[in-house]
Amino acid sequence: MHINKLIALVLFGACQFSCLQILCQKKTDTVIVSSAITDTSKKNLLAQDTEAKKFNPRKATFRSAIIPGWGQAYNKKYWKIPIIYAALGTTGGIFFYNLTIYKLLKQAVIYKSDTIPGNDALIDPRFINLSLESIRTYRNNYRQNIDYSVLFFLIFWGLNVVDATVDAHLKSFDVGNDLGLKIKPGYNYVTHTPGITFLLSLREKRSKALSSVP
Repeated sequence: MHINKLIALVLFGACQFSCLQILCQKKTDTVIVSSAITDTSKKNLLAQDTEAKKFNPRKATFRSAIIPGWGQAYNKKYWKIPIIYAALGTTGGIFFYNLTIYKLLKQAVIYKSDTIPGNDALIDPRFINLSLESIRTYRNNYRQNIDYSVLFFLIFWGLNVVDATVDAHLKSFDVGNDLGLKIKPGYNYVTHTPGITFLLSLREKRSKALSSVP
């Protein structure tokens, strides 16, 4: 009788111990899973934050301002570099062409204006048969063309800087498949007529990562 009670007591204690072990194991598993989810979310957040920090708009602006195309290379937009150099190279070539012709016309005006007949032979053959007033007109036109070519060169250089800066800023936004243009029916309260509404959604990558944290 005492042996049966002892056996029952031992079995009851074993069952209690097993149940306690199962509960502890479940709690441990829950803590591990929760910790793993939290760690994963933190890693995603850090990865997104690191990705955004890789493309610093200030660095892109500074590099493009020094060397055209350097900011685009920093943003990994290599295909834009030939376009930038084609624009700058074209305006640069036009500048030097106009400058060369301007110098020839300027010298031609000097030779035509002096009282030494022999200097007329030193004028460029393209302008030797032109009158003094015509040469002056051409000189002024080419001088104006030089100013325009310098202006356009500076504009293209500035656009190169702006493009690199904007690209670096957009790196921190979600431009994946979730980004889209939504078209919804709308109503124009001014003309009181139905119309169409275009909605463009932009989200920062970092905010997307934060939303995944439990």
